[in-house]
Amino acid sequence: MKNRIFLYLKGLAMGSADVVPGVSGGTIAFITGIYEELLFSIKSVDLEAAKLLFSFKLKDFWQKINGSFLVTLLLGIATAIISLSRLVLYLLENQPILLWSFFFGLIVASVIIVGKQIRKWSVVAVVFLAVGTAIAWYISSMSQVALDEPGALYVFMCGAVAICAMILPGISGSFILILLGAYQLVFGALQNIVDGLAGGGLAAIGGDLRIIGAFGVGCIAGLLSFARLLSWMFLKYHDAVVALLIGFLVGSLNKVWPWKHTVETYTDRHGVVKPLLQKNVSPFSFTEFTGEESLLIMAIVLAIGGFASVYSLEWCST
Repeated sequence: MKNRIFLYLKGLAMGSADVVPGVSGGTIAFITGIYEELLFSIKSVDLEAAKLLFSFKLKDFWQKINGSFLVTLLLGIATAIISLSRLVLYLLENQPILLWSFFFGLIVASVIIVGKQIRKWSVVAVVFLAVGTAIAWYISSMSQVALDEPGALYVFMCGAVAICAMILPGISGSFILILLGAYQLVFGALQNIVDGLAGGGLAAIGGDLRIIGAFGVGCIAGLLSFARLLSWMFLKYHDAVVALLIGFLVGSLNKVWPWKHTVETYTDRHGVVKPLLQKNVSPFSFTEFTGEESLLIMAIVLAIGGFASVYSLEWCST
């Protein structure tokens, strides 16, 4: 029971991270020691597992897919996404510096901890570290796509791409959704469904259900295919893959830097002006660029808190 509780809490942490653009749930899985088990559990959902299920060999099916592990973890992730998405959206809108500061500290600590999993540093590992850093830095510097009414096929594709990013430490699936112009669409639809179910207004959420349905099917397709590739790479090229993932973490610091200056904006379908392209600035010049307070002291405190929280998670997982 103790292990189940800790696994559920790790799922909560993963779900919370997945909601925030710039932070990956895969990072939390990696630093809490469940990443490889997660990949191999997802990989086990295959044709053989389907045959066991349809043959009503439920016990064998459950053992084959590591069902207790997956269900407990997914319950934690779902709980966090449903309950915290509204809060995270609020904080991103109203306290972005403090939120990003916390996650900046979290990722810095993650780099240190994940680095310990390299069995032997080599020239190949260093090259993969540099490549991962460059890829994540480039992705996090891209300008997002602004779309008015994405279709079901596009939402499906967004789900397939975003879920692959979500299980990669350092590559944020939520940020990929922002780049693709689907972040507010997906999380807004999710909140509308929760509100509709709570209020009994099912007729009003038909469109939102179609959006989440298309996104969910895309996530399943992407997850089942990508997890197999990753698990194979872990088995064959462990140190190189871990070095690449550390590079993703380092490169993602570009996105979670707390002080940003908006260079370009766009107007969404609701008439709200949103940032399209942002540049990182020094906390000492932030006020000059934006006219807002830098909140430097609080940002440092929260960054230290994020750093400490990672080590607390690692301590609880050992």
